[in-house]
Amino acid sequence: MKRILPLLILAALICGSALVAAQTVLAQDAITKLAPPAFGKLTRPAAVFAHDKHNEKAKLEECVACHHGGADGKQDKSASTEGTPCAECHKVKPAGKGTGLQRAYHKQCIDCHRTKGKGPLACGQCHVR
Repeated sequence: MKRILPLLILAALICGSALVAAQTVLAQDAITKLAPPAFGKLTRPAAVFAHDKHNEKAKLEECVACHHGGADGKQDKSASTEGTPCAECHKVKPAGKGTGLQRAYHKQCIDCHRTKGKGPLACGQCHVR
């Protein structure tokens, strides 16, 4: 029995470490970073955004609340663009009066946070170094 106890303790420690590592990997898979390839090299870390968790916490049920359609610089909250990357409509450097990609993200997120009085407003709260 004296020889088995240290082996059992060692096995428990190894299994526990493996479980913690697996949970960490699975948790990281649930994290989404907002870093469209259109931006190229980022000057700040990508914003971390857990889509489903955010929407659940914010009680957002309608995709069009964020994924709006529109034309000629006007948002159309009745036309959903769910599944379409923002960069498809918002270019990094838009022609004319179009809203640039970075401004579209910032305006969409920060304006909603200000209106609701909840959520991050400062750069470093989303773009964590």
